[in-house]
Amino acid sequence: MSIEVGSKLQGKVTGITHFGAFVELPGGSTGLVHISEVADNYVKDINEILKVGDEVLVKVVNVETDGKIGLSIRKAVDRPAAPERPARPSRPDRPFNSQGPSRPQGGGGRPQGGRPQGGGGRGPRPNQARPTVTFEDKMSRFLKDSEERISTLKRQTESKRGGRGARRG
Repeated sequence: MSIEVGSKLQGKVTGITHFGAFVELPGGSTGLVHISEVADNYVKDINEILKVGDEVLVKVVNVETDGKIGLSIRKAVDRPAAPERPARPSRPDRPFNSQGPSRPQGGGGRPQGGRPQGGGGRGPRPNQARPTVTFEDKMSRFLKDSEERISTLKRQTESKRGGRGARRG
């Protein structure tokens, strides 16, 4: 019996390892169901789901030239099509570690005027094209913000210790 990619077959679990389960298919060939293909949710221990000797329905995911057969249990189960998810609302391009409302407001934040003005934080207007930000731009912005935060922290710590040279042992 030839095994084709996409076909669904009934098989028997012959062995279980920490990375998956070996399933014997009709015709005597054996394929591997990787642990990530056993269930839709995260599987920490495959022994909680499968046992040697279990009959399972599998879908052939791939057949390699050296004879290895990749199988999936979760893709073999027919599920109704997932409902269309609503589009995510757009948000402004924020730098790394941006301060949100959950952070305490105080002396060490961003200087006033540090963010570009306009739009009220709702993102770009529909007719405006969003400017492309390169990786280098993001890194330079991150470095600048990081240096500002460090200098603010140093100033605050020095003032708590009484300035430079105030500590004598």
